[in-house]
Amino acid sequence: MNHDESGESPLWGAPHCPDRVREIRDAVAAFVGERVMPHEPDLDASGDLLKRLRHEARAAGLWGLALPAELGGAGLPLTDYAHVAEAEGASDHGPAVLGSTVLLDTTTLGRARPAVRDRYLPRIATGDLSMCNAMTEPDSPGSDPTLTTTTATPGPDGSWTVDGRKWFVTGAGHADLALVLARTSGAPPAKTGLTALLVPTDMPGFRLVRELPVLGAGGQWEIALDGVTVPADHLVGVPDQGLRVLAERVRLGRLLRCLRWIGQAQRAFTLMRDRARSRPTATGRLADHQLVQRLVFEALLSIRTTRPLVHEAVARLEAGRDARLETGLAKVAAARMLQQVTDNAIQVHGAAGLGPDTPLPALYRTARTARLLDGPDELHITGLAARLLR
Repeated sequence: MNHDESGESPLWGAPHCPDRVREIRDAVAAFVGERVMPHEPDLDASGDLLKRLRHEARAAGLWGLALPAELGGAGLPLTDYAHVAEAEGASDHGPAVLGSTVLLDTTTLGRARPAVRDRYLPRIATGDLSMCNAMTEPDSPGSDPTLTTTTATPGPDGSWTVDGRKWFVTGAGHADLALVLARTSGAPPAKTGLTALLVPTDMPGFRLVRELPVLGAGGQWEIALDGVTVPADHLVGVPDQGLRVLAERVRLGRLLRCLRWIGQAQRAFTLMRDRARSRPTATGRLADHQLVQRLVFEALLSIRTTRPLVHEAVARLEAGRDARLETGLAKVAAARMLQQVTDNAIQVHGAAGLGPDTPLPALYRTARTARLLDGPDELHITGLAARLLR
């Protein structure tokens, strides 16, 4: 792979990447750049294409790098995988092609009952089954799960009957399983009484209500659960303690998103830099204009100052330490960073940055949603500030 004068990959490179990870990171970056990015417009619509690229990833030894060896993965420690995650995440489709999107699902299923874990976990790990996360609801603030109104009522045989609505459920349109947060006792806003249940999407009463385009792009869904019967052993974690399952999943999910946002920001930065170098003007190149130079400088500064925050949070999480402060800082910084960098890149591209010939519109859409995903920025800001000031 070609490197620029700073010694890092022109696409996404992190200058502090350990030598032990560099080779696999470079291989992932090359695979994403050469095999995934050219197919991005088609991957949303073609399941066959996704399967073919996954087969290629397996053949290249790049599948499931963060998964444990017993699930067919490479077992990379989280702090090592973090560098790979940046390279995977340079494309929104990279994690799905390379099998790392299931990391959250396999972690969550580790809390399931043994029979359920044995039934689903191996097929989730291979990508033969897919799972969606159904937590937020149309009429309740997604940032406060204690206000969940979906209910799960116990039956005489130990099964549960689930009723409610969920929305902004990623991938629900093709998911085989849904992780559903439902109230099993008490009433909102009690923090106890919430339970995580694994719901097969082919059960009677599970219904796709509509797809929810996000700034023009699909992939999010609203679903209905109308008297869905869930077997007793499909509870995940301890009954009435579902917030613990949710918290574990959200903590890891936030950091994985942040790492992928870094990869996407580096991609936007490289596009911007290449545009500035190659675009002629009446007096030279765009790169010769000071205001363009400032956009490039500020974008790189934002990436370089955000990356250490994210990796610090990853290290604390892997070490089993309290990472709430570091994760909140990383989430807000990474979301802001991605929006700033992609906005700068669009500005340097001019009208071309708004059209279909570059990935910048899609990157900017991700950047704007980043400030709401996994809790809006305001929630993290006020929560962490209050904690610091106590």
